Amino acid sequence: MPALLPRVWTAAEVQALPDDPSHHYECVDGVLLVSPTPRLAHQGAVTALVILLESLVRPAGVGTVFVSPSEWVLDPHTLVHPDLYVVPLADGRRPRTNEERGHALLFVEILSPSTARFDRVVKRERYLRANIEYWIIDLDSRVVERWMPGDERPTIHDTHITWQPKGALQPMLIELEPFFAEVLGPA
Repeated sequence: MPALLPRVWTAAEVQALPDDPSHHYECVDGVLLVSPTPRLAHQGAVTALVILLESLVRPAGVGTVFVSPSEWVLDPHTLVHPDLYVVPLADGRRPRTNEERGHALLFVEILSPSTARFDRVVKRERYLRANIEYWIIDLDSRVVERWMPGDERPTIHDTHITWQPKGALQPMLIELEPFFAEVLGPA
């Protein structure tokens, strides 16, 4: 009997799937990733981080923040929905089209038990190949795993991150303890 080859998905095929409010569909290097919709703590973390990052990148004239579901096609076999991402401004304003987004300054995923393998292995490898800085927010551990292109290991942050995205004249200090306290309550 001939061996069956695994199905290789394209971004276009994932985009053509019918809407499913209880699941989230992505593909990375042709592998279909299916995960449940996020829980409340996850969404609270996304909201708090969007407010925090937007308050830093917009006044500095560096970029703007977008949230999922906002698809990003990295290649014909990779379509992802980072929980949030930062992109450069387009002529001083928020980009209005996918083409205006330019190269992402940062992708962020909030870790969930159902997505841990996708976020820590599959997506991480693909994001780093695309030369995109990547943060994994681990709510259970109250840490941020920061991956830079070329890294073999993340740096782990539990109190703060100093971030200087392309175009920033000065580093931006992001205090993590208040962020985690807002999202999860006191430690």
